[in-house]
Formats: sequence, C-alpha cells, structure tokens
Amino acid sequence: MNGYCMFNNIGIAAQYARQKLGVERVLIVDWDVHHGQGLQDLFEENPSILYFSIHLYEGGNFWPHLPESDSHAVGRGRGEGYNINVPWNQTGMRDADYLSAFLHVLLPVALEFQPQMVLVAAGFDAVIGDPKGKMAATPACFAHLTHLLKSLAGGKLVLSLEGGYNLQSLAEGTCMVFKTLLGDPCPLMESPVFPYNQDCLGLSWNLSLPLPPNSGTDVPQEDGKLSIAWPPASSLSVTDSLSRSAAEQIQPQPPSCTGLVYDEKMMEHYNMWDSQHPELPQRVSRIFQRHRELHLTERCCRLPARLASEEELQMCHSLAYVETLKSTATMKPRDLHRQGDQYNSVYICASSYQCARLAAGSAFSAVEAVLSGKTQNAVAIVRPPGHHAESDTACGFCFFNSVALAARYAQRLAQRVMILDWDVHHGNGTQHIFEDDPSVLYISLHRFDNGTFFPTSEDADYDRVGVGPGEGFTLNVPWNCSRMGDSEYLAAFHQIIMPVSYEFNPELVLVSAGFDAARGDPLGGCLVTPECYAHMTHLLLGLAGGKVAIVLEGGYNLESISESMTMCTRSLLGDPPPPLGRLKPPHLSALQSLARVTTVHRKYWASLRLEGEYFSFYQKYLHSVWADQLKGNFYFSSPVPATLWEKPRTRAGKETPIPNEVPEQAPQELLQSPVAQPVEAIDDAVMGLGSLQLEDNLTEEGETASSSLSPDSSPVGEEAQPKRDSFVLSLQGLFYVVTPLPWCPHLSSVLPVPPVGLNVWEPCAECGSEMENWVCLVCYKVCCGRYINQHMLDHNKESGHPLVLSFADLSAWCYDCEDYVCHPVSCNSSSSSFSSSFSSSPN
Repeated sequence: MNGYCMFNNIGIAAQYARQKLGVERVLIVDWDVHHGQGLQDLFEENPSILYFSIHLYEGGNFWPHLPESDSHAVGRGRGEGYNINVPWNQTGMRDADYLSAFLHVLLPVALEFQPQMVLVAAGFDAVIGDPKGKMAATPACFAHLTHLLKSLAGGKLVLSLEGGYNLQSLAEGTCMVFKTLLGDPCPLMESPVFPYNQDCLGLSWNLSLPLPPNSGTDVPQEDGKLSIAWPPASSLSVTDSLSRSAAEQIQPQPPSCTGLVYDEKMMEHYNMWDSQHPELPQRVSRIFQRHRELHLTERCCRLPARLASEEELQMCHSLAYVETLKSTATMKPRDLHRQGDQYNSVYICASSYQCARLAAGSAFSAVEAVLSGKTQNAVAIVRPPGHHAESDTACGFCFFNSVALAARYAQRLAQRVMILDWDVHHGNGTQHIFEDDPSVLYISLHRFDNGTFFPTSEDADYDRVGVGPGEGFTLNVPWNCSRMGDSEYLAAFHQIIMPVSYEFNPELVLVSAGFDAARGDPLGGCLVTPECYAHMTHLLLGLAGGKVAIVLEGGYNLESISESMTMCTRSLLGDPPPPLGRLKPPHLSALQSLARVTTVHRKYWASLRLEGEYFSFYQKYLHSVWADQLKGNFYFSSPVPATLWEKPRTRAGKETPIPNEVPEQAPQELLQSPVAQPVEAIDDAVMGLGSLQLEDNLTEEGETASSSLSPDSSPVGEEAQPKRDSFVLSLQGLFYVVTPLPWCPHLSSVLPVPPVGLNVWEPCAECGSEMENWVCLVCYKVCCGRYINQHMLDHNKESGHPLVLSFADLSAWCYDCEDYVCHPVSCNSSSSSFSSSFSSSPN
C-alpha cells in the first residue's frame, strides 16, 4: 500500500488484457498529477507495455519524491524506451501545456507503437481547484485529451479513476470525459490564445521531455527543461471556470450527428470535347454510391441541395465575373470552348453555371445545418470544385469558390472560421480571398515542388503568410516532392496544424477536402491512405465544439476518392479511426518544409515557440526506439542536415525548363535562398557542387518520377506534372535549419579523395547497413549514423578522426566541434567524385 492505493488497478487490467484477452500491446496513459511509480515499476522491463506519465515533479520535491519520476527514466533492459515521463517542474500548468505534450510527444510515439488497447490512469487532481495538484487545467482539457486518445487502438479505450481531491473539479472532469466517451463533441477551450507578440510574452512554462540515459553531455538548460512561451492564463476564477464547465454539461446536442448533402444534377457539368478528362461527373456519383453501400446515408441526415443566389455569390466574386459565367448558359459549343480557353485549366458546358451554383449552395446548406444546431457536423459531396476560383476568374476546374463562400455565409453566426485545405493542389483562390482577413485562418497542405506544381505560383510557398491585418492567418505547408503519405501529413498535423488551430480556437472548421493526395491518384503522386483521412478528420473534430463541414474539392481516382471520403464521413459519425499500420519515418523533404513553416510562423503563433536548444540536444543524443517518430516533431529546432534539397524556382504561373546539364557557374537564381542573405562566397569547386544535378534515382525508395509523355504531348494546368525530378543542391543562402560553421580548426585533417572516388551507395563497413551512412574525410571509411547502429560515432572514438560527410545530404560534421561545417576544404574534397556517383544508380 502506498499513496492511498491498495491494488494497482491499471496494472492488473493491463496484465489481464495481455494474458486473458490476447492483447499484445497496451498503452497506459497516466495523467494523474502524481507520478505512478507503481505502474512504472511493474512494466519498466516490458516492451509490450508503453507507459506515458504526465505529472508534477518540481525537481523531486513533489510526491512521491523519487528520482525515477524524472524524464531520464526510460525503462530497463528489453523495456528501454517504453517508459516516457513528462515531469512538470512547477505548478499552474494549463490546457495548452497538456495538449502540447500530447501532440508533440505522445501521439507520434503511440502511432508508432500501435497499441491494441489504451488504458488511462485518470486522476483529476490536475484540474483547476484541486488542493493537492495546484494545476490550472480545465475540465474541458481532459475531454480533448480523451478525444485524442480515441484515435488509437481502434477506439478501444478504458479510463479508470485515480486521484482528485476537489469534489466539484473531480465531478466536472469526470463528466467531461464521460461525454467524450459517449461521442459528444469536445467543448470549446476556455482560454483561446490569439497570435501574440513574442516581445510581450508575460509568462513561460517549462516542459521536460525524456532525456537519454548516460549521454555524457550537459543539458543545455537546467534539468533539461524546454521553455514553452504561452500568454498569461485565463482571468476566470476557479469557481467561474468550474461553473462554466457545469453549464457546458447540460447543453443540448443536435438531433442528428452528421448531415449529408448531394444532388446528382451536379453531374450535368461535363467536358463536351474530352470524355476522359479527370474531372469526371462520376466523381460525385461514385462517392455517394459508396456511402450507400456502407449504409452511411442511412446514418446521416440528408440535407437539401440548393442554388446559391447571385447576391450570395458576390460575397466572394465580382458581379462582372458572375455575369460572365451566367452568360455561358446560352452559348453555343464553339463559344463555350473559346470562353473556357480564356481561363487556366477550365472546361465549360451549358450546365456549368447552374452546377457551380448548386455546389456553392450545397456548401451553404451544410454550414447552415451545423451552425443552426440541426446537425453536429456535415459533409457535402459536390462538384465542380472551387478552391482555385479567384474573385474574378475561373481556374483549375473551379468556377465559384464554394468553401470561401461558405465561410462568408457562416460568419453571420460564427466569427472565427478555420479553413483547412488538404487538396494536393494549393487553393490559390481561397488564400487570395482571405489573405487580409484575420477572422479566417487558412491552412493549406499541398504539393509545391519549388513552384513547378500547379498552380505554379510562389504564393503557395511557406513564406506567404497573409497581408495587412491578415498577416499570420495564411499558413502554407508546401511539399517539395512527390510520394508524401500518412507519416508526413500526420507530422504536419501534430507539429503545426493542431497547435495553431487550438490557438486560433475557431467556431467553425471548413475542410476543402480534395482527395488527390490519396494513394493511386493520377494527378497527385502522393500516398495518403483512406485511413489517414479518417485520422485527420478525427483530429479536427476536437476543434470548434465539433462543428466541422467537409466539402469535396479534387480527387481523380474514382476508387480512392470514394474510399477516402467515406472514411471521413465515418469519422464525422463518431466511428473510431482504423489502425494505420506501420508508419515510415517522415520524408526528409517534408521535415524541411515543416521546419521552414515553423520558423516563419512562430512569430505569429505562441504554440509554435518551442525553444530549440533542448530539442537539439534531445535529437542529437536520443537512441530510443522512438527517435524516428519524434524527429518529425522536433526537426525544426534540431541540428539537421546543413543543406536542403531544392528544385529550381519558377516565376509565378510560368514553367522554367530544367536543362540537361547545369554549367559549373550555376545561375544565381538557382543558388540563392528565398529567405536569407547569402553567406560568404566560396570557390569554384564549391560552386560546381552547388550546381550538381541529382538524377531521378534519388527519389524515395529508388523509384523514378519522370514522365513518359513527350514535351509536345504533356498536359498543362492542373493535370500537368513537374517536367523532371532532378534536384539542385544549394550551398548558398539560408538553405539551413541551423547555421553551419564557416571554418573549424580540424579542417587540416581532411585528406584528398582516393583515386577510385566515392560511392554514395556503399554500405556501412561494420554492419552492411545502407541507411544514413557517412564517410570519414580522413581515412574515407564508410559507417552508419547514430540513428542506425552509430558505427561512425564508434569510429570517431577509436580513430580520433573528427570530420565526416553525410551521403544523404552532403553535410559535413565535426565531432570535436560538435557542429556542422560549410567550408571549401570540406566541400572541395568530394565535389567531383560525388558528381560522378550521383549520376549513376546504386548497385
């Protein structure tokens, strides 16, 4: 017996599940304000139990006063890495702190662990008002934490009451959790945090994350703590906060969960000249048919489709443009073809105007049902799509911007609207309509390919953040290569989208739901699974009190769009997201994009201001089994490769042909960074390396992305793909996440490249691994990196050779200086040999 406890209920339940029910992997989440040392002791050597505890520690001064309650306790033996402690080192931790720990640490690790059951040691002594915990988390916070956990293990979730010593806060916290388990939406957060000036921050909290044992390196901040800058807490008193929670409990719920709007008349928009055009009428009919096959239409509340009025269309579009499209209803085919040619990637028939009005009006119906309380959420199966449509022109298969219009329509009842656009193409029209409006947060996940992917505009890049009063309310997450999948999209959600969304605290979430990033889409070239769309939808349902409306945009594989959108509808209906399967580590290019987005937007969003020194230390020395997933969340502040892979930029709206060979003196526009001043000039050898072209065999998994189409037959507009996947390595400008040293005292040890040159595909000399290999710049031995079997680190300790070069990204690292180095000596030694090696395929 210890700490009011006689039997370890959660521990017994975990063992029972494993031994009697055949459960192989159990996740235990302990959010009691006291560390569950008993649970930790039971399973510290057991790799089938992942124990995650978030508790008050105060440097060991808080009960149970044990050093093993700190972050360095990661498990022992076979269980090493399966114990994660997040110890708070001061009281007063709030909702934002708990959500940050879940989003940045727990969820990425849990998705890799793939639990088959989740058990929660649900103490409510961290709720505001508890005399022992002295924390400031609201009851609503625990509803949100429970909602996040429901995405794991197919929804198999059990909560068992632990501590809690203020009867009112205990009751409110417990009821909030019950409502979430029953499928009620999470309440709006009590203390919305708006974009905050970093210079005016009044408070910093400390989040401690697990440190690797015996790292032999000093922690950069006291106790390894990470400073998270949050604005001051809510001014509500304890009584007011709990009273607000009690009032939330008795709010009536909508009579129906999910509304569905669809009208087959939208199929009357078709291409008279090309029956195989990807934007087929069957897109919506196949999606609706799949909903019927899965009996989802029976579970949804059917909403009426209607035409948007001409006055409503003018909320986002000019009168002249509306009149122009209206006139197409009476045009002859030849005139329709001529009119369509005036736009970028648009076909028009006599029914296009009416169908576009019907799509916009259907989005209005979905929004009205949600905001009026008729339904909790809604899905609109509509076409033609809308997010490319500008205020005065059609573009990319789009006529009227249905989601933008729906946002304006919604603002009669909801002031703060968030639009998430996960179509693989950037929603240029939506961004431009709201770029100066702080009441609408626009977030887009899309392929950019350094400006070569449709709509080929630099407005889609990460540094376009809005203008005037809307600055900071446009957030682009641009992917710069193909094959982005579940790992990359979920990393973006955990690291950027959800923290910023919680901070914005929207009253309505609209999703521009294109499914052309789905696996198998002929235009997208990405790998997102239907299951991932379910998980993304589930995460969004934690926002805006569950008021979410999903509106179809693109997606051109009839099977993948049908499966993907039905998965979204199932999540809206409350079905738990299905397991994702084993996730790969996020692609390096994706992590670079997330790093850039975070660097730019931490100016506007306090939730992105995670101080970098700790995370640099964490990733540099962490050797646990979770390094791959955690790096996706800490990459933006880690000492990651000093050089980033880039494609040549293009001018907005124009394609720039990529030459077969780039001269040694590369054009300046290919070498300069778009975000920083160039560093000091370097010699011709480094310039040659800077213009090095890498062949298609460097795409993920060795697959080529080159097109079989001849230049004359290549599609244009939204159907077009980048003409080539050759990359340019830039050594100038800020293509760095950290700034490398321009010189170090150990450069004199670098020896010339052997006459036989270097083979970047050479395996590790010790273990034969072909992943993350480095070459010693003294003896030219090839060994694997620290996240594989750390044989290069061992080689450094044995030989004392300080400088090594990465085969993955050509970054040079000095072990003695513990930093990256960018200097002519380190680069010149390998430029010619790397050029020849990269021009050939691996053996």
